Amino acid sequence: MTNSNNNHGELLEKTDFPKTQCWITHRVSYGETDMMNVVYYAEYLHYFERARNELIRNSGLSYKECELRGLFLPVREANCRYRSSARYDDLLQIRVGISEWNKASLKFIYEIYDETKTKLLATGFTLHACVNAESKPIAVPTWLKELFS
Repeated sequence: MTNSNNNHGELLEKTDFPKTQCWITHRVSYGETDMMNVVYYAEYLHYFERARNELIRNSGLSYKECELRGLFLPVREANCRYRSSARYDDLLQIRVGISEWNKASLKFIYEIYDETKTKLLATGFTLHACVNAESKPIAVPTWLKELFS
């Protein structure tokens, strides 16, 4: 990832996406939009979640299985930069990857494009803590890192 510093709060301006990544396609439903047929701003976090879950699943394990192994990934921080509006019935292309591994957390990055992947609509990230079932911080498990290598 390229940005001017490593501050977690900084908006993504340009990304060199991680090698392990996933694309999902999503059709915007009417219920995701406001009265102007523009996607409601909070829906983008739902798009991020859907993409993140597919990335984990495509790597060989569902998020549900991660929880059964005692790993929970609550969101510590979320960021979305809106560049252009998505509207009702648009087909979105959403890309996700893991850009950062820390001792007890990891950072997912996202890009949302139009149907042709030529217009960037939004970028963002979510920073996740690694915790156990009692919400106590734990180190990123080796098996999780190996899943994405």
